[in-house]
Amino acid sequence: MISIKLNLGALTCVRRKEKSAKTGEMMDCLILPIELNSLFVGEKGGVYLDLVAFEIDPSKRNANSKDTHLIKVSLPEEKRKAMTEEQKNAQPIVGNLVVWDGKAEIAAQVLPPDVNDMPF
Repeated sequence: MISIKLNLGALTCVRRKEKSAKTGEMMDCLILPIELNSLFVGEKGGVYLDLVAFEIDPSKRNANSKDTHLIKVSLPEEKRKAMTEEQKNAQPIVGNLVVWDGKAEIAAQVLPPDVNDMPF
C-alpha cells in the first residue's frame, strides 16, 4: 500500500469563498490556474497534474516521520530544460508519500470538464 498526501495550496492558487449554485451557501474553494501550474488538458477535456516522487535517502529521513518520498510537479521537458539547477531545486514540494509494503496500485479518478457554473 502507498499513502499519498498532496498540499494543493503549494501550487499557484487562490483560495476564496464562492457561493454554491445548488445550495446558495458559501463554500471554501481553491482556484488553480492551469498554465501557471503546468497542468494540461487531455483530449477528452480532463485536467491533469503530472507528479514525480523522489525517494528520501533513508539516512536523511526525519525520525518522527514515515515519509519515504517527496512529491513535486513534473514539469514539461522544454520548461525543465530552460531552468537552472537552482530553479529546479526551488520547485515546491507539493506532498509526500509512504510506501507501506512495497506493493501498491494507484487509481486515478478522471473528473469531467468544468462547466460555466460551479456544479456543487
